[in-house]
Amino acid sequence: MIMVDSDIIIWILRGKNEFLDELENKINEQNESLFITPIQIAEILSGTRASEMEDTDRMMKSFNILDINENIGKIAGKYLKKYRKSHGITLADSLIAASAILNKTKLWTLNRKHYPMLSEESFE
Repeated sequence: MIMVDSDIIIWILRGKNEFLDELENKINEQNESLFITPIQIAEILSGTRASEMEDTDRMMKSFNILDINENIGKIAGKYLKKYRKSHGITLADSLIAASAILNKTKLWTLNRKHYPMLSEESFE
């Protein structure tokens, strides 16, 4: 199980073939299940132009969605309190990290500095 961060999705939507190839590899050859949360959906849609909506919607529907619940909120709050000042993490970062940890998924991201709460083994 792999959670895909918004930055990877953005690069795929922008046509970066190396990320699309890796995505296809994870699905087809490694037989991985790929997930996002409502956070990634909100982050992606907030920067999507009307002309990009159809492709973006198709991309979002290709992922499994992990819901955010009370436990994720509690853990994310602890992460935000601990790392906001020292690492500049956002609410979105803390919610994504808590979701990855509680759902036992690895996180595929280019922004590892946004996730000081995750161990090196937690990244894809």
